[in-house]
Amino acid sequence: MKFAICVFPGSNCDYDVYYVIKDILGQEAQFVEYTQKKLEGFDCVILPGGFSFGDYLRAGALASKTPIAKAVQDFAQKGGLVLGICNGFQILTELHLLPGALLKNENLRFVCKDVYLRVENNRIAFTRKIEEGEVLNIPIAHGEGRYYVPEDILQEMEKNQQIVLRYCDKEGNVIPSSNPNGSVGNIAGVCNKEGNVFGLMPHPERASEDLLGSHDGLLFWYSLIS
Repeated sequence: MKFAICVFPGSNCDYDVYYVIKDILGQEAQFVEYTQKKLEGFDCVILPGGFSFGDYLRAGALASKTPIAKAVQDFAQKGGLVLGICNGFQILTELHLLPGALLKNENLRFVCKDVYLRVENNRIAFTRKIEEGEVLNIPIAHGEGRYYVPEDILQEMEKNQQIVLRYCDKEGNVIPSSNPNGSVGNIAGVCNKEGNVFGLMPHPERASEDLLGSHDGLLFWYSLIS
């Protein structure tokens, strides 16, 4: 596969993703600057984590107005695979490629720690190598990660199986105490109705080697290249 990694001023997880794709997975990866207007010849586009444009206005807002953002929209609307991690997830909601919004954490503090995630949907390209109900250990690092959608849209998303990941405890129980940011329904990751756009707040690229304490993030990458 050939991956495009979009780079914005303030991106800081772009090289982490590049390393995983190139050195661990042995796939082709290319950085694409935010000024580019086209995405051609790629199988998957990744919007990495960081603080695009310093998170001014709100996280992801300014990045969503760049030339590459329009190219990402076009790529997704043609059925291309798009993955947004943390800040990338925020950008995808700003682009309305994913429903909802990412608000400031409930405690109004930056949260950086390992969390447990329960996989709710393993029928999309990003999770096909993971068992439904499987519990993963992957880190988060964000200040605006509280996922929110109105109740009527949430019910529609549940019906369409767009809830992909939920925060849980080690045993897979989705309970308030396992919710690190106040997200509605303990939601950690969602997809669009078609299943080709996926956004998540946790960082799978930071859990792709045993040296980092967990290799659970590899399951997302293996799912993609399979």
